[in-house]
Amino acid sequence: MNEEIGIEEFAPWLAMFITLVGGFLRVLLLSSKGMWLDETFSVWMASHSVGDILQWIVRIDQHPPLYYLLLHYWIVINGDTPYYVRLLSVLLGTGTIPIIYLIGKRMSGVVMGLVAAVLLSLSLFNIYYAQETRMYTLLTFNAAAAIYALVRLLTDSRSVRPIGSQFREYLHSWRSSGPVEPESKEEFSYKDETRNQSGWRAWIFRHRWLPIRSVETDLAWVAFIVFSAATMLSHNTAVFFPLATNIFVLGLMLFQRLKQPGSPPAFLAPSFANWVKAQIGIFLLWSPWLVGFIKQASAVYQNFWIPEPTWDAVVQVIKSFLNPSAPISASQATLIWILYALVLCLGWVHYRKKIPLFLFLAALFAVPFLGELIVSIRRPIFFDRTLIWTTIPLYLLLAAGIAQIKYRHLMILVLGGLGTINLFSTADYYRFYQKEDWSDPAGYVANFVKKDDLILFNSAMVQIPFDYYFKAYENQYSLQVEKHGVPDMFESAIPEPVITNSDIPGLISLLSGRKRVWLVYSHNWYTDPIGLVPRTLESQMKLIQERDFYGTQVKLFEVP
Repeated sequence: MNEEIGIEEFAPWLAMFITLVGGFLRVLLLSSKGMWLDETFSVWMASHSVGDILQWIVRIDQHPPLYYLLLHYWIVINGDTPYYVRLLSVLLGTGTIPIIYLIGKRMSGVVMGLVAAVLLSLSLFNIYYAQETRMYTLLTFNAAAAIYALVRLLTDSRSVRPIGSQFREYLHSWRSSGPVEPESKEEFSYKDETRNQSGWRAWIFRHRWLPIRSVETDLAWVAFIVFSAATMLSHNTAVFFPLATNIFVLGLMLFQRLKQPGSPPAFLAPSFANWVKAQIGIFLLWSPWLVGFIKQASAVYQNFWIPEPTWDAVVQVIKSFLNPSAPISASQATLIWILYALVLCLGWVHYRKKIPLFLFLAALFAVPFLGELIVSIRRPIFFDRTLIWTTIPLYLLLAAGIAQIKYRHLMILVLGGLGTINLFSTADYYRFYQKEDWSDPAGYVANFVKKDDLILFNSAMVQIPFDYYFKAYENQYSLQVEKHGVPDMFESAIPEPVITNSDIPGLISLLSGRKRVWLVYSHNWYTDPIGLVPRTLESQMKLIQERDFYGTQVKLFEVP
């Protein structure tokens, strides 16, 4: 009993410490790895005006505009260096840690909240994407905030009252009532205080200011609506988020209607009218993007690079979420997987008398998984990073299992073991993981390039990361070169168009009259799988210089 009281007392400080640890791991060596293609594309997109961003997104991208718009204003304030453009993701990823603590605390107490915060804080999968200039930590942050707001509503009996009723009562009380006069035996009087005040101070003292708790249910509704819409505006596959919440909440309404009165339920379904209003609010906030979503979905349906999912791919996604990938033997890895399975089973045991809580987490995790797999029957979209927000319910379920362990020393041992595995994996990521190298190729070309050289790219998309680093040399040394992608995504409106024989005449015309041509060759496994570009160059010119970089190849051709 005293132990529980002690944890309650120090839980906010522990949550703050865990958040700081998670933030440190996310900002550590932030700019040590180069910016790869997708990250530089984010910077390129965000560097345009707001109007151009919206146009380019619809034409050549597959994502909603929210992240690019946030990054646009972030770059205006902080610049576009690797450290600062990634720092936005760091802050969003770090901010998600206290939110998962609050979700766990609201559902099952501070122990579950703290354990969930530890799992998220040390998750390599989330650390990795918190160090990328992409929208995936924004997606996780918004989803976590919406989940927290929904959990508050499902654990608040006042959620059946009409949305906005608390706000109306607050305003009515604020407008119609003066401050409460203290008892006459007290020396202090509001009237005396007001008499001595003027201007804005008198205006404040003239009104009754009710505590924030008097409107917390309506605030939870507003947060749920806003962050649900923001989740959908962070990534197009997040349309499965409202699907998951609707499946659970509508099912809960039906269950509670059919169930005989008994013990208080773990979750209380809001009124149907309130739920419908919330869904309308979410749709209205998201609806300005509806046309763009339809256009992007149509483009993805016609042509997209993600391969068809297999059972091994599904298992690998779950492994990446849990991340038992430290340098250990196969037998040790098997023991770790058994430990994870036991913890998940304990999570089920933890909720055996509160099945709605388990089903809530299960729905948030399973619905988007199954949704992406079902859609992938027609057009593959199943991808681990698009499901990153499902780590929130997964870690909460794991946290429930660990919190179920009665012996605190054993619980700490299990949590410490899982945390240590993640820390080993994180250390390996810092030391050994490499991203595409674009800084060195840009410096290499800048060192040898001559006036009027043509720098050719097997895709205009490949030009974006090259230019991110090359522009500094252009400005410093006043380099005068022409750059061109083949084929040009700005003409085809396809991010990485596949090169075909029909593109060869245009390529040959680009070579006409050129004495020297540089080929920056990358992502050719998709855009030029049979090597049409280098073969064409070799048929017209002589290869005189070649160098390989990580993920990139640079070749110099010259007329004999």
